[in-house]
Amino acid sequence: MRGLLSWPLATLLLLLQPWETQLQSAGPRCHTGPMDLVFVIDSSRSVRPFEFETMRQFLVGLLRSLDVGRNATRVGVIQYSSQVQSVFPLRAFSRREDMERAIRDLVPLAQGTMTGLAIQYAMNVAFSEAEGARAPEERVPRVAVIVTDGRPQDRVAEVAAQARARGIEIYAVGVQRADVGSLRAMASPPLDEHVFLVESFDRIQEFGLQFQGRLCAIDLCAEGAHGCEHHCVNSPGSYFCRCRLGYVLQQDQRSCRVIDQCSFRNCQHECVSTLAGPQCPCREGYDLPPDGKSCQVKDLCNGVDHGCEFQCVSEGLSYRCLCPEGRQLQADGKSCNRCREGHVDLVLLVDGSKSVRPQNFELVKRFVNQIVDFLDVSPEGTRIGLVQFSSRVRTEFPLGRYGTAAEVKQAVLAVEYMERGTMTGLALRHMVEHSFSEAQGARPRVLNVPRVGLVFTDGRSQDDISVWAARAKEEGIVMYAVGVGKAVEEELRQIASEPAELHVSYSPDFSTMTHLLENLKGSICPEEGISAGTELRSPCECESLVEFQDRTLGALESLTQKLAHLTARLENLENQLATRK
Repeated sequence: MRGLLSWPLATLLLLLQPWETQLQSAGPRCHTGPMDLVFVIDSSRSVRPFEFETMRQFLVGLLRSLDVGRNATRVGVIQYSSQVQSVFPLRAFSRREDMERAIRDLVPLAQGTMTGLAIQYAMNVAFSEAEGARAPEERVPRVAVIVTDGRPQDRVAEVAAQARARGIEIYAVGVQRADVGSLRAMASPPLDEHVFLVESFDRIQEFGLQFQGRLCAIDLCAEGAHGCEHHCVNSPGSYFCRCRLGYVLQQDQRSCRVIDQCSFRNCQHECVSTLAGPQCPCREGYDLPPDGKSCQVKDLCNGVDHGCEFQCVSEGLSYRCLCPEGRQLQADGKSCNRCREGHVDLVLLVDGSKSVRPQNFELVKRFVNQIVDFLDVSPEGTRIGLVQFSSRVRTEFPLGRYGTAAEVKQAVLAVEYMERGTMTGLALRHMVEHSFSEAQGARPRVLNVPRVGLVFTDGRSQDDISVWAARAKEEGIVMYAVGVGKAVEEELRQIASEPAELHVSYSPDFSTMTHLLENLKGSICPEEGISAGTELRSPCECESLVEFQDRTLGALESLTQKLAHLTARLENLENQLATRK
């Protein structure tokens, strides 16, 4: 151990100061960073009272040089002799004043020197999370400082190795009679930085100064002369400047400038550099797609409540509504004219068998109401009746019951699912014999109002359909067949009127059957419907016969005039041929 005369003059002058003052005046403010620090103090009978008092002052002075706190350095103290006693654990205090008070109240044990036992206690108890040590994943250094004045009375090498293996850094400080071999067996490598031997307790402050130098980094950033525009970061013996997110350090290594995020971002319209990164706003009338760079014409049809009945088409900063072929856009620019406002008696036969299932039956009802939306429902216009069939047949409402589309749609939604079998033939018979009778609301045949039947089914019929399918067409009922899922094409064609291509529709799934609507709408509407404002009269009435006679005579007169004109042209051509001969 080098002698006192070998120390520089500044150090010798420092040693003349009181312990606590020396440790606090060692230069600029000390910044230790987070650390779990446990002092393991030998209080055996060989440590005399005035020596123990010197050690007490040393601990207080060293505490005053540390950044103590819950998120900085946590300190715990244990003393040992023949037994181990916790003076205060790591979790006990966050204020330096409370720690100093506990150290000043410390009473030595004054028995043997069981250093190995003390190390084991520190490893298993003092550095446990229950005692206040931070979890290993937080990577906070764990440091133990063992101060002893003699030879251990138990084994230390093995337990010290276990402690080091658990990540505890051990400093071994020997005073006077301490055994150097035991100190080296306890300390962490490199030994020349972790083993200290002082001649007496009076010289223990030498270790305090060196230990403080090992743990402390001078906080040059706190001095205020660093010149960093944003952040100053300490490093061993120096510092460096760091910029906030979105900025980059200039060449002077102190000032910061905003990063031009747009230099590496290709925006289609324009780019705006922000702290969060480059932004690519689009011009008015355009939307930014998920790629965050390109721009596409804004689809106003998806972004506004356009109100178009059939189809909405975006056109730059505006949009327009379209109607299906054969229908005209109304004056409101959104709705389409109805089904030529023609007169039709329409009966819907809906399959309510078990195979349809409840959730799909609800889709069927919605599908039916979409058909209703297209028709001009009124007592003088289109009348609608609904029949549900499974193993039996049930009239949900007849043709003459409801006079508005709203009433029909409400009645459709109220229909309850029957389940059971699929008796399509029985349903066709019921339609022919009952649904189109005047008693059920059908108009008399003499009025020539078209009668239309629409059968909706999802599977093979469990009874014969051929007889009543043929009978329906013989009765002048125009039949349509809509099949879904496992519906049999042969049966659909047998039910439907000719040509089958115009009267049979199929969808593989209930959720996709809405595509059949347009075909059905165009087909169900009569080719020559009677105007809604026209009075329906019997052709046998006198006025009807006179009107028919007048129209017929007018047509004959027109044909006579055309025939005379053609005769004159033929005579002219014959004369021209005779002249050439």
